[in-house]
Amino acid sequence: MHLSDIIRAPKVVLHDHLDGGLRPATIIELARECGYDALPTTDPAALAVWFRDAADSGSLERYLETFAHTCAVMQTRQALERVAAECAEDLAADGVVYAEVRYAPEQHQERGLTLDEVVDAVNAGFREGERRADGRITVRALLTGMRHTDRSLEIAELTVAHRDRGVAGFDIAGGEIGNPPARHLPAFRHLKQHNCHFTIHAGEAAGAESIHEAVQVCGAERIGHGVRITEDITVHDDGTATLGRLAAYVRDNRIALEVCPTSNLQTGAAKDYATHPLDLLRRLGFRVTLNTDNRLVSGTTMSEEFRHVAEAFGYGLAEFEELTLSAAKATFLSLPERQRLIEDVIVPGYAALRAEAGDPRVA
Repeated sequence: MHLSDIIRAPKVVLHDHLDGGLRPATIIELARECGYDALPTTDPAALAVWFRDAADSGSLERYLETFAHTCAVMQTRQALERVAAECAEDLAADGVVYAEVRYAPEQHQERGLTLDEVVDAVNAGFREGERRADGRITVRALLTGMRHTDRSLEIAELTVAHRDRGVAGFDIAGGEIGNPPARHLPAFRHLKQHNCHFTIHAGEAAGAESIHEAVQVCGAERIGHGVRITEDITVHDDGTATLGRLAAYVRDNRIALEVCPTSNLQTGAAKDYATHPLDLLRRLGFRVTLNTDNRLVSGTTMSEEFRHVAEAFGYGLAEFEELTLSAAKATFLSLPERQRLIEDVIVPGYAALRAEAGDPRVA
């Protein structure tokens, strides 16, 4: 399929970082406005290349260093509203119909904003972006606690306070090595006590033990990345596979994996698209979802991620719809909202594309 055709396919993204998806020109303009003079270049095209090249290190830690520049220009209400609105616009232009976009409120307080003010500004931006996109997209926020700080409980409380005002759930992110998710158990307990959704980054830089801790100790409903679950899977010479207890639990309990292929290649979690574990996990029945992670830093879009897996595994509309439905079922929306998203948007959208392509499965 051509990229232009892929763009038209309805998509759902569950793992997209707000501070990793800014427009290069916006970064430059905001840096000029706030007096930030540490950008490596003020040419938008060159800046986009710089971010991608800087992240192509094979190290999660080096990958995360690039965010110092984006966070530096996201410290006022006006900047946060602009970035969030443009995020919604850009996703909608790429055919995304529903997105859960995550960010860490604690990283946007350098100029005096309170946590509540940060959340209100981002939510206002998302609503403006939805309006500009003529309602073609719905965006919800995931509030992220950072693994290396001690503010996760505070962010969990913030999540509960704003969950009926545009916030869908909670996330924990940052360097995995040396920062196990169980360190933040008070935050996860608070979320559970208030029946609030959360996902956990795990199984990217750290191995299957990180996923086990996120699921069995912390109670994660979804796993950010999770590709190293393959460490608990044995693939035999005849192509069959044996799942270990953890892998079987994750699969059987429909714990969604928020897979981000291009990002995985950049951080060393996968070697290349052709050998990325996404296809194996999908064929084994895991609830696999396809995601961008960081559109600027990874130089990608949802449509580009679909194109990569199409080229690597021969995927077409059927697999695209399967991945999209898996993501829709794993959203932190209410059941009626998920049903409307699936029945009124995704299924009709793919049916129209199949009819246009002359697919015989179309009634």
